[in-house]
Amino acid sequence: MGESDPIGELFQLPITFEHILATIRVSRCVRHGCSLMPDWLSWLVFAGLLGVAELVTLRFAAGLMALAAITAAVVAAVGGGPLAQALAFAGTSFAAVVALFPLAQRRRSHARYRSGSDALNDQSATVVRQVNALDGAVRIGGEVWSARAYDQTQVIAEGTRVTVYAIEGATALVYTLEQ
Repeated sequence: MGESDPIGELFQLPITFEHILATIRVSRCVRHGCSLMPDWLSWLVFAGLLGVAELVTLRFAAGLMALAAITAAVVAAVGGGPLAQALAFAGTSFAAVVALFPLAQRRRSHARYRSGSDALNDQSATVVRQVNALDGAVRIGGEVWSARAYDQTQVIAEGTRVTVYAIEGATALVYTLEQ
């Protein structure tokens, strides 16, 4: 009978008065809705989750709310109550949206920025050497480009105004609405 029972030892906890008080405190806290974590830490965890959401979505909204949650964490850390924390979160979120709205509006209102040969699409040009399905030349914004007719059945005479459909390599595909 001198052998020890390892499984029995796992379930024998020394129950002290402190364990009982801690259990009562936790159960009372859970019952009455108080937090086991400081408010500032809760806000920082929330900000971290919002930061992860921002990294996944890249829409800036979650990032703005993460900054607002950090502001609320600071308010909580200096002793602000739940109302002050909520107002700090809402106020910072609102201020961030108001500050960034004009930038977003300006970006949305501009047409897609095109550069390089893509910027020549839909530009007007003048034929400087007859353009057909195989050969020709046009002047686009002061530069002479080799050109072909986009519609292979078209033969476009010198001096005709055309529109650039696309650029393939160093050749402009052009078309005219005349004919």
